[in-house]
Amino acid sequence: MIFNNRTEAGQELARHLRKYANREDVLVIGTPRGGVPVAFEIAKALDLPLDILVLRKLGVPGQEELAFGAIASGEIRVLDRDTIEALRLDDQEIERVTRAEKRELNRRDRAYRGNRPALNVQRRTVIVVDDGIATGSSMRAAVRALKQMGAATIVIATPVAPPSTCRELAAEVDDLVCLYAPEQFYGVGQFYVDFAPVSDAEVIETLNSAWRNEGDRSREEVTRTRPHAK
Repeated sequence: MIFNNRTEAGQELARHLRKYANREDVLVIGTPRGGVPVAFEIAKALDLPLDILVLRKLGVPGQEELAFGAIASGEIRVLDRDTIEALRLDDQEIERVTRAEKRELNRRDRAYRGNRPALNVQRRTVIVVDDGIATGSSMRAAVRALKQMGAATIVIATPVAPPSTCRELAAEVDDLVCLYAPEQFYGVGQFYVDFAPVSDAEVIETLNSAWRNEGDRSREEVTRTRPHAK
C-alpha cells in the first residue's frame, strides 16, 4: 500500500475511525510535524476538534535517525534500554541529547500553540495520530503523556507501522488503527509518493485553520440553541 501524500492517508484513516465521529468526548491529536496534516483530515471528516502533542525523538549521536528514546510535552521521557545497551550509550550522552531536544520541543510547543490554553484531555477519548510509526518510541512517549494527563481512552491511528510495533503499542492503548503493517519496513517514507518535510509554517497554518473552523461551529451552535426573543 502506497499513499500519495499525508492528506490521502488521513482521509483513508478517517474511513476506519467512523465510530468516533461527532462525539463530544472525542479529541483528535496530531503529533507535529508530519502527524498534523494527517490528523487534520481525520478531524475534518469526523467533525471532531483538533489539538497537538509535541514529541521529539532522541537520536543516537552520529546516527540521529536511529532513536534510543523520545520525549513529550509534560516532562515525559521514554528510553529504549535495548538500543542504549547495544550501542553502549552513556548517561552523559543521553542527558546531552535530551537537553537539546527538550529546548526544541519547548520552542515548537510555543510556536504552534501560541496563546491557546494548554492541552486538556481529562476524561476524554483521544485519537493520537502520526504519519507513520517505526520503532514506536515517540508514540509510547505520547501514550505515557496522555495517560498522565488523565485521558479516559487512548486510540492510536497511523497509516503504516511494522507488525511488531503494532503489537507492542496495541497492548498499551484501548484501540489501534493501522492501515498497513508490512513485514518489509525500512522507513515511513517508503510508503508515500510525496513525503516532503512538513514545515513549522505549514503546521501553524493547518492548526489555525482547524481552530478557526471549530470557533465558527461553536458560534453557529450557540446561535441555533439561543432562545428567540418574543
